[in-house]
Amino acid sequence: MAEELEIDGVAVRVIRSPRRHKTSAARLVDGVVEVRVPAWLSDSDRARTIDDLVRRIRRARPVGDDAPDLDERARILARRYSLPRPSAIRWVTNQERRWASCTPDTGVIRVSSRLQRVPMWVLDAVIVHELAHLVEPDHGPAFQAIENRYPLRERADGFLEAMGMGLALEHYVP
Repeated sequence: MAEELEIDGVAVRVIRSPRRHKTSAARLVDGVVEVRVPAWLSDSDRARTIDDLVRRIRRARPVGDDAPDLDERARILARRYSLPRPSAIRWVTNQERRWASCTPDTGVIRVSSRLQRVPMWVLDAVIVHELAHLVEPDHGPAFQAIENRYPLRERADGFLEAMGMGLALEHYVP
């Protein structure tokens, strides 16, 4: 038996499953967020779980055609700040806790699709941070000196901190 809801304009179908014992899960099915929860969950735990899963699904939106060109940004920023270019840089949809990541050994940089709509100066700060990892893998003083070449780094850090708390993008109009 499924319960149909709408949360912040998102259609949600909740399925209480007697086969689920511990975990809950959500996925997008034909434009509807389908949430499966254990049948024994209390109403308050179920509501919290549904809100959390819907929020995660909304954040993990696919990369749009209008997303900034990461190769171009990385090329420009590497030249401007005398940093190496990555072997590859791409948008990814599976980073929930990080804005981006870098594998210094391979030179591959991955940027969370959650950053598609941020101001360009914020995206540039994230890219410079990851490019700095191609020179210094840890966050020590040498890394910080490289990262600080980007003049809006502290401002971008503040924007990302606010965004992490759910505050920045709701009020930002490009």
